[in-house]
Amino acid sequence: MFDLSVDERLSAWAELRARVETCKNPLEDVWEFWRPCPFIPHNHKIDPYYQGSWPTPWEIIADNRYDDFTKSLMIGNSIKFTERFSNSKIDLRILVDKLHNRQYNVVCVEDNIVINYNDNGPELLKNVPESFLLENIMELNVPR
Repeated sequence: MFDLSVDERLSAWAELRARVETCKNPLEDVWEFWRPCPFIPHNHKIDPYYQGSWPTPWEIIADNRYDDFTKSLMIGNSIKFTERFSNSKIDLRILVDKLHNRQYNVVCVEDNIVINYNDNGPELLKNVPESFLLENIMELNVPR
């Protein structure tokens, strides 16, 4: 997907969202789609704490460079931009592991499932270590 042209990447993202509507494991499918995206260490143009700085999903796909935050943002948008999950609570959370001085940008679905924790696919939120602190939470909303 990531070596395709911009139009082909946008089409692939639309096909993913269409597949999510009916597939058996939608969260796993979304994770598998975004897992191999091209990684950059940190995008200094985007402030995870200020939604006004967030690019649209279409801009992110056109840029085709993903840091940990934009990867989580695209995972969340891929879920939220479907009819199947349009009424679900989808939020982005910044978790801080004080023991290892590491930050995680994760997607939470219905306060139950977490995606992109430690670069992993969907797992239960209760499995995230208790030593992790919630630093920020932002609910995703889709313009309709």
